[in-house]
Amino acid sequence: MSSDPSQPSQRSGRLIKAPEHFLDPSGVKTVFQEAKAGRRDFIRRAFAGAAAAGAAPLVLAQSNPVPAEGGDPNILNLPEHTVGLGQGVATDGYGKPSKYEGNVQRRQSPGLTQTTQASVSFAPLQSLFGIVTPSGLHFERHHQGWWDIDPSKHRLMLNGSDPALMKTPKVFTVDELMRLPSVSRFHFIECGANTAVEWGNVAVPTVQYTHGMVSCSEFTGVPLKILFDLCGVDYKKARYVLGEGADGSSMTRTIPMELVESGEVFVAYGQNGEMLRPENGYPLRLVVPGIQGVSWVKYLRRIEVGDQPYGAKDEAIHYMDLMPSGLHRQYTNVQECKSVVTTPSGGQVLLDKGFYNITGLAWSGKGRIKKVDVSVDGGRNWRPARIEGPVQNKALTRFNLDWVWDGKPALIQSRATDDTGYVQPTYKQLRAVRGTRSIYHNNAVQTWLVQESGEVKNVQLS
Repeated sequence: MSSDPSQPSQRSGRLIKAPEHFLDPSGVKTVFQEAKAGRRDFIRRAFAGAAAAGAAPLVLAQSNPVPAEGGDPNILNLPEHTVGLGQGVATDGYGKPSKYEGNVQRRQSPGLTQTTQASVSFAPLQSLFGIVTPSGLHFERHHQGWWDIDPSKHRLMLNGSDPALMKTPKVFTVDELMRLPSVSRFHFIECGANTAVEWGNVAVPTVQYTHGMVSCSEFTGVPLKILFDLCGVDYKKARYVLGEGADGSSMTRTIPMELVESGEVFVAYGQNGEMLRPENGYPLRLVVPGIQGVSWVKYLRRIEVGDQPYGAKDEAIHYMDLMPSGLHRQYTNVQECKSVVTTPSGGQVLLDKGFYNITGLAWSGKGRIKKVDVSVDGGRNWRPARIEGPVQNKALTRFNLDWVWDGKPALIQSRATDDTGYVQPTYKQLRAVRGTRSIYHNNAVQTWLVQESGEVKNVQLS
């Protein structure tokens, strides 16, 4: 079956006209024609586009060709690092990535809610391997900037909205919490606004900007139920939990008590084998697996139990879904099953025809990923991808698929299914339920258009 996006079938739908990266069939043909004008023109446009977006310039890496005669000088001539004395241990006591990986970094967004400081940075999903996000590349979302808080002075208070809900309110120091029984678990955290701009047909160029507000780490801390048991919480009466942060926004979020009773929610002090980074909530944060990131309260200073939802400011004004009826859907906490191909993805270039490994990430706030299917023709045909272990509960899962590109246009998609049977929806399916005015919880299938030139762009199929 043809993969030419200018000839869509009834099953694959049509390409929607929209700014910059959304193309109708005639627009696709125009891009193909422009691409034939020469790779140098494309590279110039790519650099110009990156500069206009305020991002670091796009770097197209290509190894030097091996000489046809005389052998490869990189093999025949011993390099300095083979014959010379290398450097000693890191002088600052903390390792850093290679200088050749300097372009792999979080990048800021100019489009979301801003304070006097930048409030969001996106993880470079296109440059990551496996399922763990390095702490220094973990996405950021701040509501009043980040702080580096002295752990010796930080306190965590637990109390009840009514004395009958908690027998013995307590205050813990960080050292006291670290003496208690701990757990270490891999979990993803995703901002509820991840992929938000795609709702409004505002196509950002790369997967870092479309899906980069998700990360996955090994978190270490104390199960919240242990703390509640020490405080004598009445679980029959106390059915909701309020977490409060110590930053300037005093972020406060309601969490259903059943999540705590399941043992999944914990107070974390560790991330990826070390203490939390300041931008990730040091010295304490909540970990609420499967729930949108805003509920993972950073700089955690207080936990209160109550008998009803709190309707805090960030639950009554923000982080609600506007439905087609005009009503807001409140407490939409769960991050539903989602996936995205990270390579090939927007902003990348396939330099020649031949074999490529299609790879990406899948996750679900309801449990484990059961399978991922990949299409290279806009959803007309699907192939099962290889699920790479480990497959963990409410964590990122890596998938791969062998693909031989024939040099023709291709529309690459991934579609995840979790162990509850939930299947990641298309935009058509999602908008049939949610309308077109949503901001949060966009888990629709993502499409990347591979052009004849090799350039990969962000498009949407209806």
